[in-house]
Amino acid sequence: MADGGSRQTMKNRHLDDALMLDKQLCFALYSASHAFNRAYKPLLAPLGLTYPQYVVMMALWEEDDVQVKALGTRVGLDSGTLSPLLKRLEQMHYVSRRRDAADERQVFITLTADGQALKDRAREVFSQIGNRTGCDLAEIEALRESLKRLTRQLDKAGSE
Repeated sequence: MADGGSRQTMKNRHLDDALMLDKQLCFALYSASHAFNRAYKPLLAPLGLTYPQYVVMMALWEEDDVQVKALGTRVGLDSGTLSPLLKRLEQMHYVSRRRDAADERQVFITLTADGQALKDRAREVFSQIGNRTGCDLAEIEALRESLKRLTRQLDKAGSE
């Protein structure tokens, strides 16, 4: 009987150790995400962008003149978050919005000349973030691929 209690105590200790915050992958990712946001903030301030705005601009630099819905899917933002963000970028003269003549429910986002020009200034952000990570290019690529694989796996598991 005492032996069974001892095993249960060890099992509880093991579970308690497993529940320690510093042992959680989710917390490590959460902390890294916040650290990235803190690192980006002073770099994006001269551009007048928040991090989510920067992400949207990067997506538009890759593919311009896209439907809002497709853009939201690409950057992982819902319309309630994306619409005010795009409105602000439009006020800053970085993007323009236009309704599709054939289907007015469809809105397209297009970079303006100012939005295109911002890409040149944003290259410095990319360079500085790379330096701040302390990782070489190979480490960054490996980490990015691991995180993308993790995201795909979690999305797959969540849809089952």
